[in-house]
Amino acid sequence: MAKNDKLKTASVLSFNRHLDASDGRMFAVNWVEIAQGTGNTPILIQAKSVRGTISNRPKNSKETDEAAINAAVNKPNLQTVDVAALPQGKDTVAVTFSLRVLPNVGRPSACNDAAFAERLEAAVSGYETANKFSELANRYAVNLANGRFLWRNRIGAENVTVTVERLIDGKSAEKLSFDALQNRLNEATVHQDQQTEIKQLSAWIEAGLSGHEHVLLKVTGFSRLGEGQEVYPSQELILDTSNSKGAKSKTLYSFGNNEAGMHSQKIGNALRTIDIWYPNADKPIAVEPYGSVTSEGKAYRQPKEKQDFYSLFDAWVNYNKVLELEQQHYVMAVLVRGGVFGESDK
Repeated sequence: MAKNDKLKTASVLSFNRHLDASDGRMFAVNWVEIAQGTGNTPILIQAKSVRGTISNRPKNSKETDEAAINAAVNKPNLQTVDVAALPQGKDTVAVTFSLRVLPNVGRPSACNDAAFAERLEAAVSGYETANKFSELANRYAVNLANGRFLWRNRIGAENVTVTVERLIDGKSAEKLSFDALQNRLNEATVHQDQQTEIKQLSAWIEAGLSGHEHVLLKVTGFSRLGEGQEVYPSQELILDTSNSKGAKSKTLYSFGNNEAGMHSQKIGNALRTIDIWYPNADKPIAVEPYGSVTSEGKAYRQPKEKQDFYSLFDAWVNYNKVLELEQQHYVMAVLVRGGVFGESDK
């Protein structure tokens, strides 16, 4: 490779998000009424005060003393938490959101280096010509079909159905339906009975990413849990803990009328859980520059192994190297995710 093949990453470099999900609204419905589309009731968040018991791990031998344990047990551990549940007479939670699929993947929204932008355009165009986003579109479609975006609301459900509607001029032009529990979360495919539907959904997403069509989808996941069962909206991160005494220990996300909802970020994380190309992969993880999985406290794409986004992106664009196809999929998926990736001089 000639020395002049190397470029430096632009100091200002950012990309927009191309799978743009709205927040998810949560409703209570009856499973037998889903087809009619009637009887939707917003799920309200309520506060509950409870008295907890001692359960923390002892810090030293003094805390394991019988007298200390008895004293701790008799000490009130009062907590106020937010809860959300299906009302009596409703056995199913519905989570609905809209999803825009946007074009111009890999074209930066801001870039202050013309030479770098030209090299980036060549790499992205080469990928798009060879692959047409079909692999990424299929994996995003599968994560809609398997109901991953329901998160904990999917676990232990008797039935889970996902519907995806293509909206044109604000009206439903076509509707697909998936039996989500037939589709495994760790596989990039769906049950054989749903192959026709997944191909159609994948084609919609691919058309949106390629810029061939305007694509707006309405997605609804129905999870049959049982009357009165607890449901799980997103939990708010409380940054100001300066006056935490007496405050709620768990705050759930709600819309203006105290209606339960899910963060768009949480839905987006589920949709981009397609990275199966990291070293020694045994399950899909969310597409992140370092393969970060915060629930495990682990980054699966370490810079020392040259498998993180920045190492691969620089090799592909700055050094004009040809990446393995799987890593090209990963890099493009990070660009679909969007972010700020400039190499600042500061």
